[in-house]
Amino acid sequence: MAGKVQGVFRKQVDGAVASAVRFWQVLREKGPSQVTFWFIALMIGIAAGFAALFFRKGISALQHTLYGVEDVRLMHSFAESLPWYLILLIPVGGGLVVGLILHWFTPDGRVRSVADVIEGAALDNGRVEERAGIASALASLITLGSGGSSGREGPVVHLAAVISTRVSKWIRADGITGRDLLGCAVAAAVSASFNAPIAGALFALEVVLRHFAVHAFAPIVIASAAGTVINRLEFGDVTEFSLLDGGTLQFYVELPAFLILGLVSGLIAVVFMKATFWAEDMGNALQRVTGIPRWLRPAIAGLMLGAIAIWYPHIIGVGYETTSAALTGQLLLHEAIIFTVVKAAAAAITIAGRMGGGVFSPSLMVGAMAGLAFGIIATSILPEMSGSGTLYALAGMGAVAAAVLGAPISTTLIVFELTGDWQTGLAVMVAVSLSTALASRLVDRSFFLTQLERRNIHLAAGPQAYLLAMFRVGRVMRPMDHENAAPEEKLLTLIEQGIYTDTNATLERALPIFERTGLDFVPVVQLAPGDGPPALEGALFHVDALKAYNKALAATAAEEHS
Repeated sequence: MAGKVQGVFRKQVDGAVASAVRFWQVLREKGPSQVTFWFIALMIGIAAGFAALFFRKGISALQHTLYGVEDVRLMHSFAESLPWYLILLIPVGGGLVVGLILHWFTPDGRVRSVADVIEGAALDNGRVEERAGIASALASLITLGSGGSSGREGPVVHLAAVISTRVSKWIRADGITGRDLLGCAVAAAVSASFNAPIAGALFALEVVLRHFAVHAFAPIVIASAAGTVINRLEFGDVTEFSLLDGGTLQFYVELPAFLILGLVSGLIAVVFMKATFWAEDMGNALQRVTGIPRWLRPAIAGLMLGAIAIWYPHIIGVGYETTSAALTGQLLLHEAIIFTVVKAAAAAITIAGRMGGGVFSPSLMVGAMAGLAFGIIATSILPEMSGSGTLYALAGMGAVAAAVLGAPISTTLIVFELTGDWQTGLAVMVAVSLSTALASRLVDRSFFLTQLERRNIHLAAGPQAYLLAMFRVGRVMRPMDHENAAPEEKLLTLIEQGIYTDTNATLERALPIFERTGLDFVPVVQLAPGDGPPALEGALFHVDALKAYNKALAATAAEEHS
């Protein structure tokens, strides 16, 4: 008996010693590099935080210069006293400058935003376009400073991604490291913009990286905390919105109303997104038919915005004053409904007109006003069973924004951090969950992923859909001098039959050829300019394409579960 006890004790001691040895080896071999990486994450967080701060201050300075407003938080109240021609012409001038910047510094005249950051994380090892990104940030700053009706989070996120891209290139980061650094930059930018450290970290994981891998969590949290500190050093530990007391939930009895609000908010979010895409399609069609130069498109959008702002100055800029009025119940029912429609239209014009900016702040404003309108109606029907109507504004704000972003977790938290109200979490969570569930069925999961889907970038369905687009046929094919190359005569016969693929094509386009023909390999050619015959380069074997695909899937799964 004593021998057995001694054997068990020795086994436990040996196991503890082996664990200590392994821990020391990991600490000695990987510890310094891990600490170095966390230091880089901290530096990126500080840089992204300052970029977000300067962007915000730049918008305020430009609004002060153009409109003469002293407190930009009271923008629409001040704008009501300005001459109508200033309200009309300032967005036009801003749009003209934006159009010229995008025409000169981007290849397609399009503003880069969150969707491009998501694309960079998935398809380009955490890199984004630097030149176009900086131009887009400048264009968005001018847009928001001159009356554009969008948000500052989109350009700030992309600007932060430009910073992480530059660092990734300096240190020659691999795909996993590049994506982690990108997540750090995004988290810091969101945190610094909204004084929301928890939501900033989760936004980077949920929206941009689209996974919650443990290895990425620590550096992203470090960067998010750095961005928050920068915000609080400038603005103090204050929330973006101040709520009135008394926004209590009549527990259980009132929850069905928030379930209905969630469904209504989901539909409103879908209408908002589809209206924006419809406006973009109409703008593209009008540009093709009339031959309007692309640099003039933002100015035309600015003219439309200025015309609306003459009657509804609430649409100018980010719109936090009107959002705050909705959250504190200072709007009447007809005002809340009208402002919801007008703000959604103005945001669609701004984004479709390629003026720049993001969709998060407009979705907050639309959601707050729609929620308030719903709350006024609901509490008037059953006043004895209802709490404050402003609670519906808070829940609607989160529900519409979550559906637009496709990010229920981070949006729920950012609503709490923006308002400082943690007591009504159940109502907000119920509305957010239903709105996101409904909207994700009617669009490709979110505004950003639908944007990418419209560009034929299929990220919404997951890595099994988009990984094939990452491999060029030329990287996977067997050249003609390969020891197991395909017979040249057979390849030439297939080319004569019109069965081949371009060396620059992706596996996404090449694999359907195997499904259609049942062949084991297809010729790979270099297309000649003009009408010249294609030049044979080699053969793409079905088994090689599947091996590359499976290897990429395994690497993605390993990263997401590490």
